[in-house]
Amino acid sequence: MTVNQISIFVENKYGKLCEILNLLADENIHIVAATVADTSEYGILRLIVSDSERAYKVLKKNNVSVNLTDVLAIETDSTLGSFVRTLSYFTQSGLSIEYMYCFSLRGKSILILRTNNREAAREVIRRNNLGYITENDLMNL
Repeated sequence: MTVNQISIFVENKYGKLCEILNLLADENIHIVAATVADTSEYGILRLIVSDSERAYKVLKKNNVSVNLTDVLAIETDSTLGSFVRTLSYFTQSGLSIEYMYCFSLRGKSILILRTNNREAAREVIRRNNLGYITENDLMNL
């Protein structure tokens, strides 16, 4: 139901993003999804990778400011209205979505969500029989 997300603080300097991604590529760690939120001085790179524990260790070893965060990884389809239907379950339960992004894996659309209450969000997933992926799914890529 959850996967580990790598969050990296990246200086807005030429080549920094490529430098960080090369560290992962050199270790054969697959990047499954990525998103960047930026300001004028730095960005937050959020990644879903094939081996988050190893990625975390590699980045820490190379003095990269990195955190591991559990996020929800919910399966949905890409038909009209499917994202809003899925998100409405959380809204109806009074949960706020802190951030969201998506990617495709084996023909499924995967919503990555961070909510204001992870345990209540897990109950929403169970109650509504939503599909999800786990860290093991990513390890088997």
